[in-house]
Amino acid sequence: MVMTLPFEVGVVVRDLELMERFYCDVLGCCAERRSRIPESIGGPAGLGGELVVVWLRVPSGGCVKLILPRSAPVSAQAAGSAAACALPVGRPGLSYLTFHLDDMDSVVAALPAAGARPLSDPVVVRTRGRRISFWADPEGNAVELVDPRADSSGPGHSN
Repeated sequence: MVMTLPFEVGVVVRDLELMERFYCDVLGCCAERRSRIPESIGGPAGLGGELVVVWLRVPSGGCVKLILPRSAPVSAQAAGSAAACALPVGRPGLSYLTFHLDDMDSVVAALPAAGARPLSDPVVVRTRGRRISFWADPEGNAVELVDPRADSSGPGHSN
């Protein structure tokens, strides 16, 4: 496995404009793009549905993705169940970590033995010319894998 791009982190926010100003004005990030993300991607990420995302370039080369769920965030207390506490469903704070890989197949194959569980079915989704896969790590934190090879097919991939 070779990581192909700088590290990215996604943070769910309540006030997108406030948080964008904070990261840009205080920490020196630069807004690169803003996009609406469909429920078909926001759902497997554990974020509950359609999202608005702002990509902020970190001066050192990484990226912070500010994520605003289009529906009201759900708190673990409001949900009232242990299952709801297992994933960061639209709550403020850290949502998932993104790792860009040149080939995710060996990583996807190794994740179950390492105690991770897939967050979507199919495990790997092809979208926008790439493959993505969302997983819960052994403690339930969401991790996104991104592979630029959308034309690749292997075990656990969508059709």
